[in-house]
Amino acid sequence: MTALPDFAPADADSLPLHVISPDDLPDWLAGPGAEWAGWLTAAGFKAALGEVQLLPGTAGLAGAVIGTGTAQTRARGRFGLAKAVAALPAVDWHLSGALTEAAAKEAVLGWLLASYRFDSYRPGKPAPALPRLKLPEGLDGETLLAMAAGEYLTRDLINTPSNDMGPEELQAAFFALAEAHGATASAIVGDDLLAQNFPMIHAVGRASPRAPRLLDMRWGSDGPQLTLVGKGVCFDTGGLDLKPSAGMLLMKKDMGGAATVMGLALMIMRLGLPLRLRVLVPAVENSVSGAAMRPRDILTSRKGLTVEINNTDAEGRLILADALTYASEEEGATIISMATLTGSARVAVGPDLAPYFTDDPAMATAIAAGAATGFDPVWRLPFWDAYEPMIEPGIADLDNAPSGGFAGSITAALFLRRFVTTPRYAHFDIYGHIPADLPARPKGGAGQGARALLYALPEMLDL
Repeated sequence: MTALPDFAPADADSLPLHVISPDDLPDWLAGPGAEWAGWLTAAGFKAALGEVQLLPGTAGLAGAVIGTGTAQTRARGRFGLAKAVAALPAVDWHLSGALTEAAAKEAVLGWLLASYRFDSYRPGKPAPALPRLKLPEGLDGETLLAMAAGEYLTRDLINTPSNDMGPEELQAAFFALAEAHGATASAIVGDDLLAQNFPMIHAVGRASPRAPRLLDMRWGSDGPQLTLVGKGVCFDTGGLDLKPSAGMLLMKKDMGGAATVMGLALMIMRLGLPLRLRVLVPAVENSVSGAAMRPRDILTSRKGLTVEINNTDAEGRLILADALTYASEEEGATIISMATLTGSARVAVGPDLAPYFTDDPAMATAIAAGAATGFDPVWRLPFWDAYEPMIEPGIADLDNAPSGGFAGSITAALFLRRFVTTPRYAHFDIYGHIPADLPARPKGGAGQGARALLYALPEMLDL
């Protein structure tokens, strides 16, 4: 796993990073920053969001300034202050300025997330040293580090190419996570899935020489039960309904749901939250061979519901269905599924928002509050009952790919809901990828919704 940066020691010598808004800039230049007024004016410093300027001193570097931008620019993007990580020299720094607790927390979390580098495949090009930040007084550093560690794990798993991150390798990462935190883990592999009644996980993965499997982790002995279920399609060709080549370019990220629930599990276990955690990951590769499932096949699920396969590229909901049925067999659990499930979700909300579904108003309230606290935007979409007939093909109980093209994310969520018996259920249809570099979010794999859920858990589970 990519090494997590640490905070600069509290007693270490450090340089000030002055955080200044455009409104406060004139007063700062006339007061505390007067000695640099000419320097900054000549440099054209306007305190735009993430704008950094080094400050000279008689003995060398005296510090730096960074702009917060206007309220409008801050509303248009998170973690603007994280631009400092790439702009500052690799020495120790501390924040200076009148930051609210929330602003300081966003700055520190952004700093940690911006320090991520995925260099596993460039051993001859080591990453440059990065600046370190002192933890401001009053902030919970352990939670910030736990969130960063979970995100690093998620990014590493998604960014690893599929030749090195198939079902077996995902299992190895899953088991390593369990071992590192004193959890127990097991796997049901290959034809044992049929023997133990996971027929749809087997059907999706049987065409690949890399055997399908169901991964199961348990941690904690007291408190409410939380079960996380993550889609682990390690590569998705589309099956016999083959994707075009352009459609396969990002398919190493189709295990982003699994990667995200594993990142969230890391956060929960590292922080020692008082709950009983279970993580289920159906891990498969959706490949093409003579053993592949065919369009118009009808599969019988673990729950006994029959499913007509009207598109072999709508495979994620099939493996999740068996896993969700298994999760629901444990009474009293709160269940959350996360999956890179539909392109319709991206059309609806784009890559920056994670849409989610729940019928439980209390869960929705907690998730919305957690999203704001964790700087992790989500958007609630409806389990719209009026669309239920769209997933009923007539020849079988369910259709895995309704025709018509409307409400694809909703119909997929409705499909999953058929396999869950508890009302305490939420489903996240995430993207798991950043298309272009953003502050604290480099292009590539990304977790979505995990921090929102971490902050939602105390209210959601009454911890």
